[in-house]
Amino acid sequence: MLDSHELVDIGIRDGVIVEIAPHSHEKAKEEIDAKENVLLPPFVESHIHLDSVLTAGEPRYNESGTLFEGIQVWTERKSSLSVEDVMKRALVALKWQVAQGILHVRTHVDVCDPNLTALKALLKVRESVAPYLQLQIVAFPQEGILSYEGGTELLEEALRLGADVVGAIPHYEYTREMGIDSLHTCFNLAQKYERLIDVHCDEIDDEQSRFVETVAALALQTGLHERVTASHTTAMHSYNGAYAYKLLRLIKKSRINMVANPLINITLQGRFDSYPTRRGVTRIKEMWQSGINVSLGHDDILDPWYPLGTGSMLQVAHMAVHTSHLTGMQEIAETLQMVTNRAARTLNIESSYGIDVGKPASLLLVPGENAFDLIRRQPLPRYVISRGRVVATTEPAVTTVFTERMEQVDFRKPSAWTNSL
Repeated sequence: MLDSHELVDIGIRDGVIVEIAPHSHEKAKEEIDAKENVLLPPFVESHIHLDSVLTAGEPRYNESGTLFEGIQVWTERKSSLSVEDVMKRALVALKWQVAQGILHVRTHVDVCDPNLTALKALLKVRESVAPYLQLQIVAFPQEGILSYEGGTELLEEALRLGADVVGAIPHYEYTREMGIDSLHTCFNLAQKYERLIDVHCDEIDDEQSRFVETVAALALQTGLHERVTASHTTAMHSYNGAYAYKLLRLIKKSRINMVANPLINITLQGRFDSYPTRRGVTRIKEMWQSGINVSLGHDDILDPWYPLGTGSMLQVAHMAVHTSHLTGMQEIAETLQMVTNRAARTLNIESSYGIDVGKPASLLLVPGENAFDLIRRQPLPRYVISRGRVVATTEPAVTTVFTERMEQVDFRKPSAWTNSL
């Protein structure tokens, strides 16, 4: 197992873990040899947009690379959405994610659409993937709750139809006052329908965008605490030290979750700077050191906001190491927690997540030795097991370097670096 470095046998019956022991005495109908793999719980995608996935270049590319042009392009693309279109693209992306060990996904879906087309499509996708993947749907008002005509009514209708989480985007509302009011609307609806909250919050380089303090204060006042998440919070990158110190104390006290999206925000932010250009990624390191729950999301794959991406959570963690100076050994290992256990806390699924007797047998066998090795090499899982069933396998690549001795070199093991020279 990854955390304990122990060699164990895992016994699974009827999709549930029934035994974890150094040596099992039970006779199994089917066995998987996990040699040279580490065992860990499935990756958790804290933040992605499956409604817009795989639409890059439709109807045009986001040439400026800004968040705002991305929203404009997506608004144009929304006019041609159909249920079949959204379902087809989302299911392809989810297959990519499953192949890379992701079995829990929180997706945001734009509900600034009178027909709620994308929402209806993803509700069907949620049902179709339920046997092997848990999909949470956030009703996300991309163009604002109060700044979009009928935005409040559409958001509430999305919850009635079955969205799991209430969203908001206060920094995109027309005025600061409307942004504050939109958060109150969001929290009121969450209490009315007993839903979780996930706010796109302060995703801008403006140091005066400070809606996260309102999110944390409302979480305290309502007692919703861990049921609340603030995503992006990139303006925090630009806050002065005194305000950031005060803010981190409030966030910790509120017990809300924070989601960073380093792949996307390192490309979207800083677009209005000359030099020096801000990285624009939220304060991942400082929040973690303060005892705040931080997880990581991919955010976008091949869409108007990000023209790249594969869906790999290890790639996301790898980028977090670079953007947030998380290069200490403990820090690198912690980024793996941010795409597994910490992310499970964000999705409020801790009770059914993890490798323990009595829990669903959803786990990964990944070629590697430890967390550092996984972050450095970003290998695909050898086996992806969902509720006791193998849902994806990947054969490890073998590279042969034709030197004078013509031998195979295993780049996974540091000892091979010298022994093969």
